[in-house]
Amino acid sequence: MKQQWEIDINCDVGEGVNNEAQLFPFISSCNLACGGHAGDTATMTMVTELAKKYWIKIGAHPSYPDRANFGRKSMSIPSEELITTIRTQVEGLRTILKASGLPLHHIKAHGALYNDLSGNKELTQVYLESVTPYRSIARLYAPFGSVFAVEAARRGFQVVFEAFGDRNYNKDLSLVARSLPNALIEEPKAVLTHMLLMIQQEKVKAQDATLVPIKANTFCIHGDTPSAFEILTYLSQELPKHHVHLKK
Repeated sequence: MKQQWEIDINCDVGEGVNNEAQLFPFISSCNLACGGHAGDTATMTMVTELAKKYWIKIGAHPSYPDRANFGRKSMSIPSEELITTIRTQVEGLRTILKASGLPLHHIKAHGALYNDLSGNKELTQVYLESVTPYRSIARLYAPFGSVFAVEAARRGFQVVFEAFGDRNYNKDLSLVARSLPNALIEEPKAVLTHMLLMIQQEKVKAQDATLVPIKANTFCIHGDTPSAFEILTYLSQELPKHHVHLKK
Protein backbone atom coordinates (compact mmCIF):
# COMPACT_ATOMS: atom_id res chain seq x y z
CA MET A 1 0.00 0.00 0.00
CA LYS A 2 1.33 3.42 -0.92
CA GLN A 3 2.24 5.80 1.88
CA GLN A 4 -0.50 8.25 2.79
CA TRP A 5 -0.07 11.74 4.23
CA GLU A 6 -2.53 13.82 6.24
CA ILE A 7 -1.99 17.56 6.39
CA ASP A 8 -3.66 20.68 7.71
CA ILE A 9 -4.12 23.63 5.35
CA ASN A 10 -4.61 27.02 6.97
CA CYS A 11 -5.46 30.52 5.75
CA ASP A 12 -5.06 33.95 7.29
CA VAL A 13 -8.58 35.41 7.37
CA GLY A 14 -10.65 38.29 8.68
CA GLU A 15 -8.26 40.71 7.00
CA GLY A 16 -10.76 42.59 4.83
CA VAL A 17 -10.56 40.45 1.69
CA ASN A 18 -13.99 38.94 2.45
CA ASN A 19 -13.30 35.67 0.63
CA GLU A 20 -13.70 33.34 3.61
CA ALA A 21 -16.87 31.72 2.26
CA GLN A 22 -14.94 30.81 -0.89
CA LEU A 23 -11.88 29.43 0.92
CA PHE A 24 -13.37 27.54 3.88
CA PRO A 25 -14.59 24.46 1.98
CA PHE A 26 -10.96 23.70 1.07
CA ILE A 27 -9.04 24.26 4.35
CA SER A 28 -9.00 22.80 7.84
CA SER A 29 -7.81 25.66 10.08
CA CYS A 30 -7.74 29.44 9.97
CA ASN A 31 -5.81 32.26 11.59
CA LEU A 32 -8.24 35.03 12.46
CA ALA A 33 -7.00 38.63 12.57
CA CYS A 34 -7.85 40.01 15.99
CA GLY A 35 -7.25 43.74 15.83
CA GLY A 36 -3.51 44.29 15.59
CA HIS A 37 -3.12 44.53 11.82
CA ALA A 38 -6.75 44.02 10.78
CA GLY A 39 -10.07 42.81 12.15
CA ASP A 40 -12.57 43.95 14.74
CA THR A 41 -15.36 42.43 16.82
CA ALA A 42 -17.80 42.37 13.89
CA THR A 43 -15.38 40.61 11.52
CA MET A 44 -14.23 38.15 14.15
CA THR A 45 -17.84 37.26 14.97
CA MET A 46 -18.77 36.84 11.29
CA VAL A 47 -15.74 34.67 10.45
CA THR A 48 -16.19 32.61 13.62
CA GLU A 49 -19.76 31.71 12.64
CA LEU A 50 -18.67 30.83 9.12
CA ALA A 51 -15.79 28.68 10.44
CA LYS A 52 -18.21 26.89 12.74
CA LYS A 53 -20.40 26.03 9.73
CA TYR A 54 -17.44 24.47 7.88
CA TRP A 55 -15.84 22.78 10.91
CA ILE A 56 -12.72 24.92 10.60
CA LYS A 57 -10.35 25.05 13.59
CA ILE A 58 -9.90 28.67 14.66
CA GLY A 59 -6.68 30.26 15.80
CA ALA A 60 -5.77 33.78 16.89
CA HIS A 61 -3.58 35.79 14.49
CA PRO A 62 -2.05 38.56 16.63
CA SER A 63 0.29 41.15 15.20
CA TYR A 64 2.35 44.18 15.98
CA PRO A 65 -0.22 46.93 16.63
CA ASP A 66 0.22 48.50 13.20
CA ARG A 67 -2.89 48.64 11.04
CA ALA A 68 -1.33 51.32 8.81
CA ASN A 69 1.27 48.85 7.51
CA PHE A 70 -0.91 45.73 7.84
CA GLY A 71 1.54 44.39 10.43
CA ARG A 72 4.17 43.81 7.75
CA LYS A 73 6.84 46.19 9.11
CA SER A 74 9.02 45.35 12.11
CA MET A 75 8.39 47.49 15.20
CA SER A 76 10.49 48.24 18.22
CA ILE A 77 8.10 48.55 21.16
CA PRO A 78 8.57 48.06 24.91
CA SER A 79 8.16 44.49 26.14
CA GLU A 80 5.22 45.29 28.42
CA GLU A 81 3.42 47.04 25.57
CA LEU A 82 3.90 44.05 23.30
CA ILE A 83 2.67 41.65 25.99
CA THR A 84 -0.40 43.81 26.60
CA THR A 85 -1.35 44.13 22.93
CA ILE A 86 -0.89 40.41 22.19
CA ARG A 87 -2.99 39.39 25.20
CA THR A 88 -5.68 41.94 24.32
CA GLN A 89 -5.86 40.64 20.75
CA VAL A 90 -6.01 36.96 21.71
CA GLU A 91 -8.49 37.53 24.51
CA GLY A 92 -10.75 39.56 22.22
CA LEU A 93 -11.07 36.57 19.92
CA ARG A 94 -11.35 34.09 22.76
CA THR A 95 -14.33 35.98 24.18
CA ILE A 96 -16.12 35.62 20.83
CA LEU A 97 -15.19 31.93 20.59
CA LYS A 98 -16.52 31.24 24.09
CA ALA A 99 -19.83 32.86 23.16
CA SER A 100 -20.03 30.50 20.17
CA GLY A 101 -19.04 27.46 22.22
CA LEU A 102 -15.78 27.02 20.31
CA PRO A 103 -12.23 26.42 21.56
CA LEU A 104 -9.15 28.47 20.70
CA HIS A 105 -7.25 25.88 18.65
CA HIS A 106 -3.97 27.71 18.07
CA ILE A 107 -2.11 31.01 17.98
CA LYS A 108 -0.08 32.15 14.98
CA ALA A 109 1.76 35.46 14.91
CA HIS A 110 1.23 37.61 11.82
CA GLY A 111 3.54 39.18 9.28
CA ALA A 112 6.63 40.96 10.53
CA LEU A 113 6.12 39.66 14.07
CA TYR A 114 6.10 36.06 12.80
CA ASN A 115 9.28 36.66 10.82
CA ASP A 116 11.02 38.53 13.65
CA LEU A 117 10.24 35.77 16.15
CA SER A 118 11.92 33.18 13.93
CA GLY A 119 15.44 34.33 14.73
CA ASN A 120 15.16 36.59 17.78
CA LYS A 121 15.39 34.84 21.16
CA GLU A 122 14.76 37.96 23.24
CA LEU A 123 11.60 38.85 21.30
CA THR A 124 10.53 35.19 21.44
CA GLN A 125 10.77 35.21 25.23
CA VAL A 126 8.58 38.31 25.45
CA TYR A 127 6.03 36.87 23.01
CA LEU A 128 5.90 33.53 24.82
CA GLU A 129 5.28 35.38 28.06
CA SER A 130 2.31 37.10 26.38
CA VAL A 131 0.72 33.80 25.32
CA THR A 132 1.58 31.79 28.45
CA PRO A 133 -2.04 32.04 29.73
CA TYR A 134 -3.05 29.90 26.71
CA ARG A 135 -0.27 27.31 26.92
CA SER A 136 -2.53 24.52 28.17
CA ILE A 137 -5.29 25.10 25.61
CA ALA A 138 -3.74 26.33 22.35
CA ARG A 139 -0.97 25.18 20.04
CA LEU A 140 1.56 27.55 18.52
CA TYR A 141 2.11 27.53 14.75
CA ALA A 142 5.84 28.04 14.18
CA PRO A 143 8.42 27.65 11.40
CA PHE A 144 10.58 24.52 11.53
CA GLY A 145 14.08 25.00 12.92
CA SER A 146 13.37 28.53 14.17
CA VAL A 147 14.54 29.99 17.46
CA PHE A 148 10.85 30.50 18.21
CA ALA A 149 9.90 26.84 17.71
CA VAL A 150 12.82 25.58 19.82
CA GLU A 151 12.20 27.99 22.68
CA ALA A 152 8.42 27.43 22.67
CA ALA A 153 8.89 23.65 22.92
CA ARG A 154 11.44 24.12 25.71
CA ARG A 155 8.88 26.15 27.66
CA GLY A 156 6.20 23.48 27.36
CA PHE A 157 4.10 24.78 24.48
CA GLN A 158 2.66 22.38 21.92
CA VAL A 159 4.33 23.43 18.67
CA VAL A 160 2.93 22.72 15.20
CA PHE A 161 5.47 23.21 12.42
CA GLU A 162 4.16 25.43 9.62
CA ALA A 163 5.33 25.93 6.05
CA PHE A 164 4.05 28.19 3.29
CA GLY A 165 2.57 26.81 0.10
CA ASP A 166 2.44 30.16 -1.67
CA ARG A 167 5.78 31.66 -0.60
CA ASN A 168 9.33 31.06 -1.78
CA TYR A 169 12.13 30.30 0.66
CA ASN A 170 15.73 31.34 1.13
CA LYS A 171 18.45 28.81 1.95
CA ASP A 172 18.20 29.63 5.70
CA LEU A 173 14.45 28.81 5.62
CA SER A 174 13.50 32.47 5.88
CA LEU A 175 10.82 33.62 3.44
CA VAL A 176 11.81 35.61 0.38
CA ALA A 177 10.99 39.24 1.23
CA ARG A 178 7.64 40.45 -0.07
CA SER A 179 9.45 43.42 -1.61
CA LEU A 180 11.00 41.04 -4.15
CA PRO A 181 9.12 39.95 -7.28
CA ASN A 182 9.54 36.21 -6.60
CA ALA A 183 8.21 36.26 -3.03
CA LEU A 184 4.82 34.79 -3.93
CA ILE A 185 3.97 31.58 -5.75
CA GLU A 186 0.66 32.27 -7.47
CA GLU A 187 0.42 29.54 -10.10
CA PRO A 188 -1.54 26.56 -8.68
CA LYS A 189 0.63 23.87 -10.32
CA ALA A 190 3.78 25.51 -8.93
CA VAL A 191 2.21 25.56 -5.45
CA LEU A 192 1.40 21.85 -5.74
CA THR A 193 4.98 20.98 -6.75
CA HIS A 194 6.35 23.17 -3.93
CA MET A 195 4.10 21.51 -1.34
CA LEU A 196 4.57 17.91 -2.48
CA LEU A 197 8.34 18.23 -2.08
CA MET A 198 7.85 19.47 1.50
CA ILE A 199 5.21 16.86 2.37
CA GLN A 200 6.67 13.75 0.77
CA GLN A 201 10.42 14.41 0.93
CA GLU A 202 10.59 16.92 3.82
CA LYS A 203 12.63 19.29 1.69
CA VAL A 204 12.07 22.71 0.17
CA LYS A 205 13.72 24.10 -2.94
CA ALA A 206 15.31 27.40 -1.97
CA GLN A 207 15.84 30.31 -4.34
CA ASP A 208 19.40 29.18 -5.08
CA ALA A 209 18.01 25.72 -6.04
CA THR A 210 19.39 24.12 -2.86
CA LEU A 211 17.16 21.43 -1.33
CA VAL A 212 16.86 22.31 2.35
CA PRO A 213 15.41 19.97 5.02
CA ILE A 214 12.06 21.13 6.41
CA LYS A 215 9.18 19.63 8.37
CA ALA A 216 5.60 20.83 8.52
CA ASN A 217 2.21 19.59 9.65
CA THR A 218 0.27 22.66 8.56
CA PHE A 219 0.60 24.58 5.31
CA CYS A 220 -0.49 28.18 4.84
CA ILE A 221 -2.07 29.64 1.72
CA HIS A 222 -2.48 33.35 2.40
CA GLY A 223 -6.05 34.53 2.09
CA ASP A 224 -4.87 37.73 0.37
CA THR A 225 -2.82 35.93 -2.28
CA PRO A 226 -4.66 36.97 -5.48
CA SER A 227 -5.04 33.38 -6.70
CA ALA A 228 -5.83 31.85 -3.28
CA PHE A 229 -9.17 30.40 -4.39
CA GLU A 230 -7.69 28.92 -7.59
CA ILE A 231 -4.78 27.45 -5.62
CA LEU A 232 -7.03 25.83 -3.02
CA THR A 233 -9.51 24.38 -5.48
CA TYR A 234 -6.62 22.93 -7.50
CA LEU A 235 -4.96 21.45 -4.40
CA SER A 236 -8.26 19.85 -3.35
CA GLN A 237 -8.39 18.05 -6.70
CA GLU A 238 -4.70 17.16 -7.06
CA LEU A 239 -3.35 16.37 -3.58
CA PRO A 240 -5.44 13.18 -3.17
CA LYS A 241 -3.96 11.87 -6.43
CA HIS A 242 -0.59 12.00 -4.64
CA HIS A 243 -1.97 10.27 -1.49
CA VAL A 244 -2.13 13.55 0.46
CA HIS A 245 -5.36 14.19 2.32
CA LEU A 246 -6.77 17.12 4.26
CA LYS A 247 -7.05 16.41 7.98
CA LYS A 248 -10.36 17.93 9.05
